[in-house]
Amino acid sequence: MQRILVLGGGVGGTLSANLLVKKLRTRIERGDVSVTVVDATGEHVYQPGFMYIAMGGEREQNLRRAERGLLDPRAQLVVGQAVRIDDDRRTVELADGTRLVYDYLVLATGSRILPEAIPHFDAEAHHFYTPEAARRLRRALDAFKGGRIVIGIAGMPYKCPPAPLEVAFLIDSELRQRRLRDKTEMHFCSPIGRVFTIESVSEMATPVFAEKGIEVHTFFNVEEIDPANKVVRSLEGEELPYDLLILVPPHKGAQVVIDSGLAPGSGWLPTDRETLQVKVAPDKPDGTPSPRRPHMYALGDATDLPLSKAGSTAHFEAPVVAERIAAQVRGAEPEAKAGTYTGRVMCFFEIGGGKATVLQFDYNHPPHPPKPNRFWHLGKIAFNKAYWFTVPKGRV
Repeated sequence: MQRILVLGGGVGGTLSANLLVKKLRTRIERGDVSVTVVDATGEHVYQPGFMYIAMGGEREQNLRRAERGLLDPRAQLVVGQAVRIDDDRRTVELADGTRLVYDYLVLATGSRILPEAIPHFDAEAHHFYTPEAARRLRRALDAFKGGRIVIGIAGMPYKCPPAPLEVAFLIDSELRQRRLRDKTEMHFCSPIGRVFTIESVSEMATPVFAEKGIEVHTFFNVEEIDPANKVVRSLEGEELPYDLLILVPPHKGAQVVIDSGLAPGSGWLPTDRETLQVKVAPDKPDGTPSPRRPHMYALGDATDLPLSKAGSTAHFEAPVVAERIAAQVRGAEPEAKAGTYTGRVMCFFEIGGGKATVLQFDYNHPPHPPKPNRFWHLGKIAFNKAYWFTVPKGRV
């Protein structure tokens, strides 16, 4: 039997497993191949919805489903926390001591937030990367009656790059509806020289900040939060007072890949940009390629690829992983187009006022966002509702 092990039951892991089952169905039913997903909780969470909890338009119970119900019945599910990967022995050890053997390994281990990396973050700053934090932010917004709101990014890369911009725009819209905007100063802090990493998106978003009266501070890398004076300071020496502070917390990759020596301290797995195979180490600065691990793949937030850490990235990567592993199981070459990831990403971008745009791009084609309108806003709402019936099950 050839054993395919998928670590992580998010969109990338679930979709990869379901596509592998479709491609290898006959061999699985014969008992020649197994596909197993390992997930820490056994629960699939739609993380993009957390932002809408904070904005008052979503409830946590709508964002969770049992992982077993999303997986093809032919795929196995093991609920447990992976703590060690021994690639020499091709085993994964779980926290309870269970050891699982693999011939092919898919690392869909995602990313984790580290608010504790900045002193006083938990007490002073808000974010929307967990349901609990999103609810806390909602309560703070409900209690807000005017003052200074500072929204910033306290570490890169981070999940869902448009999210902090969207939150700024949506809060602006809410305050206008509540007749509090003229009592509020809003500030947006970016750690780089523009409001968004991709230049064409920044060119679209910068005028929106100006139109909404949100002051932008570039090259603002958060260094410390001063709770006594209600001030956030940057490495560059700038400081901003706040009444309400909203920060994207620092992110890292999964601890298990660091502890197993597969990734550096950042936790981002060195990954081939086209095959999605995990590299032994990052390529050298002179361009000398590092050897690939032909039996090990990474996708989604887990990789070090210069792409959005977003569910849509994993959505387009999973078919490539499934194609390549299925071909290896059959002893064949992967189909060239299906087995090559082109860097494709697609995501919606809310700008408030019931309008949104869409970002579509790949390695060679930057996004050219259309003018924000109600159509794309409704498209995002529809996608959020349809997600459970389409993406994880491989229907789109």
